[in-house]
Amino acid sequence: MKLILASNSPRRKKILADLGLEFEVIPSNYDEKLPDDVFSYEKIEDLATKKCLDVSNRSDKDSIVLAADTVVVLHNKILGKPHSKEDAYKMLKSLSGETHTVVTSTCGINTGTNRAALISTSSYVRFNELSDYLINYYIETYNPLDKAGSYGIQELPPHFVEKYEGSFENIVGLAPEAVVAVLRQLGYESEKFKDFPQA
Repeated sequence: MKLILASNSPRRKKILADLGLEFEVIPSNYDEKLPDDVFSYEKIEDLATKKCLDVSNRSDKDSIVLAADTVVVLHNKILGKPHSKEDAYKMLKSLSGETHTVVTSTCGINTGTNRAALISTSSYVRFNELSDYLINYYIETYNPLDKAGSYGIQELPPHFVEKYEGSFENIVGLAPEAVVAVLRQLGYESEKFKDFPQA
């Protein structure tokens, strides 16, 4: 059975590759705009599902399509991808000294059976108090414009993060445990999954 990742994210590709899975990449063309920035799991799950449907409708039968959507949530408000460096600065400043939630919804569709599976995973990140120098250094050195919340945890300089709870990979953009659980629900099993307990 062919496995398809509906994302061109290098971070998600690496997480799947680290699981030892062989897969094809067919990015979703679905417009990721949300109606507003008030957080709900239903909103993010709907987005992940529509991204998955967009690719599954263009895929061969006997495939499993995986799609995901990740958001950063602060005080029940969604911080999406910034539109500019100024926007990125405002987001990172708002996260300074605060604990925020990173939610990734992972959707899978088996195109042969038309079955779908969906799991949302939450992790928690607390930033230290960030100086303007540190924020601007990150913005100028890395590319915050393609990342929810204006940052990628795997590339943050020292002293940004005080602590995190939950799956680190989920904060990066895809929780391996969720991927394995979704694939198992859709009838895809692999010897690579032996270290993951059955749900």
